[in-house]
Amino acid sequence: MTTPPPGSRKPTIVTWQGLARTSLEQVRLFVRDGRLRASGRLVVASEAPFSASFEFTAARFGDVGRGLLRTTAADTERQVSVRRTEDGIWLIDRGEGVERSEFDGATDVDVAGSVTFTALPIRRLGLHRKMGEAELSVLYIATPDLTVTRVRQTYRTVEITDQGAVINYRDAYRDADIVVDTDGLPVTYPDVATRL
Repeated sequence: MTTPPPGSRKPTIVTWQGLARTSLEQVRLFVRDGRLRASGRLVVASEAPFSASFEFTAARFGDVGRGLLRTTAADTERQVSVRRTEDGIWLIDRGEGVERSEFDGATDVDVAGSVTFTALPIRRLGLHRKMGEAELSVLYIATPDLTVTRVRQTYRTVEITDQGAVINYRDAYRDADIVVDTDGLPVTYPDVATRL
């Protein structure tokens, strides 16, 4: 994929295969006027099998505006919607009333096991185009139970190449150098997934 031109661009589909577990993730990405819409599915066949479907919209500068995530396991079905207001309040709705929280200023969302969400802060910060580093407060959605917490994640540009960049990702459990393309989308994520 190439850097999107200003304005609109045709939708594209990206697929990743899991490395540490048997899984596939496929997402349809559409960029228009600087906004990104991601609609995808994650299927996990190993451990406790489940599937997840998601639709998220990122605003002009990459921060998540709203999203819906559903998971299905053998004995349960769950869903959660998240939305960030203009004044930085997250609205979390599981169909039983809305929870309101700032989540320590989080602007990004990460969904456990999904490669798609790794790209959002990289794109928002432009780390695939210029050297930089940022420690972020992130809204973290666990799968398949869809609990929502706040975590700290660090992204740092290691190298920029003609094909994209290498971004170091670090949190309390993982330290990995992720290879991304010129759009900031992961190509290889060590021990997690590789793009097909």
